[in-house]
Amino acid sequence: MIQGTTSDAGKSTLVTGLCRFLIRRGIRVMPFKPQNMALNSAVTVDGGEIGRSQAVQALACGIEPHTDMNPILLKPNSNTGSQVIVLGHSIGNMDAAAYHRFKPRALSVVLEAHSRVAASCDCVLVEGAGSPAEINLRDGDIANMGFAEAVDCPVILVADIDRGGVFAHLVGTLALLSDSERRRVVGLVINRFRGDIALLQPGLDWLERETGKPVLGVLPYLQGLHIEAEDSLSQGTQGVAASGERILRVIAPALPRLSNHTDFDPLRLHPQVEFQLIPAGQPIPPADLIILPGSKNVRDDLGWLRANGWEAAIDRHLRYGGRLIGICGGFQMLGRQLHDPLGLESAAGSTPGLGLLDMETTLDAHKQLERRQGWLASGHAAVTGYEIHMGVSTGPALDRPAIRLADGNEGAVSADDQVLGSYLHGLFDHPEACLALLHWAGLPDAVPVDYPALREAHIERLANLIEENLDITRIADWLPD
Repeated sequence: MIQGTTSDAGKSTLVTGLCRFLIRRGIRVMPFKPQNMALNSAVTVDGGEIGRSQAVQALACGIEPHTDMNPILLKPNSNTGSQVIVLGHSIGNMDAAAYHRFKPRALSVVLEAHSRVAASCDCVLVEGAGSPAEINLRDGDIANMGFAEAVDCPVILVADIDRGGVFAHLVGTLALLSDSERRRVVGLVINRFRGDIALLQPGLDWLERETGKPVLGVLPYLQGLHIEAEDSLSQGTQGVAASGERILRVIAPALPRLSNHTDFDPLRLHPQVEFQLIPAGQPIPPADLIILPGSKNVRDDLGWLRANGWEAAIDRHLRYGGRLIGICGGFQMLGRQLHDPLGLESAAGSTPGLGLLDMETTLDAHKQLERRQGWLASGHAAVTGYEIHMGVSTGPALDRPAIRLADGNEGAVSADDQVLGSYLHGLFDHPEACLALLHWAGLPDAVPVDYPALREAHIERLANLIEENLDITRIADWLPD
């Protein structure tokens, strides 16, 4: 099991790289995360929903993602509550106290799922969540040491040196563990190191003496490494087009409950796109394309948009010929009204939408979870993606679909062709769709970029990094025979 001293220490990355490394050596490996709290998710082969990091790890293993790989997923929809996903399907919203009471049931679900995963492979690589040293979360823990003790698995502890304080993180985490938990930690990994490793060696020697734990390796900071994030937000990357080439300026609001921001990854990696996420309080810059992303609380995030000046900025953007895309929750915001009669995301009620597409959306308890393949209605470029939403949209706008699927139409395009909305996450993932949408947004000389191939190349690069910098022989000693 890979645990971290902090969130974003490198747990997901390390598991992904180890998955690919072991697969290369003919070991049948599967990823597993008992409990995940994330707004980035993916639809599985068995029609459920899991955290995005486990879907990427499954890809690294060369297998389809399955709900057993992440049996408990928490999707925050407020500062105190989350939608609770059990084995891929929502069982409703819970606040922190209600979820704490639910934990004994959750543990049994987790252990049963782990047993099924373990029975179908040679090795399970488990990812922890946050830190194992959170004192207030120790009682009934299912995400870190509570799980490790229940299944009796060894733990590797990883820390991020780029943040500073790496020795304090590691020593402090070990000090806060119980004796049995501390014995379970078999080694330490330091992540994202910049500089001369010889200058770090005295610290590594001290760390081993102080903790009695071997340092299994130091992973260097890799510029440009792209592994789809579990939940951390990158504010954007700058295009690096050749001198004289046009850059497409793309912006999106950093909504408080933004979900599936991995939709933007193909744009972040495109050499002719300058992508920016704009947080609250920052001026909204001019752009060629504005994207309204998915949201776990659409009505509240729409209120945030208005409070931060986005409605006026969008009107101005469209008046001067700009293009606008709404994805999932962002698509719902484009309509005339948003209705939540059951109070599924926030207080029951209705909110006026932006009124840019002639449609209304009503949230209901049924959650649509579907993988999709189709074609852009204009240009016939292939599209692949997945739907994860509770809303049902109706209205004349849907008579001008954005996408044609094998079983019907999807999304909408405005009569003036400036506004496009779709429920499909992964809208830019397919190279044909990305190219066509960049052309539509104002980049006629856009070059094709194969995002799936880039993602695969980055996973291979990560596996190489792990092979070169970790004590693989010692790690192999803890793998099942």
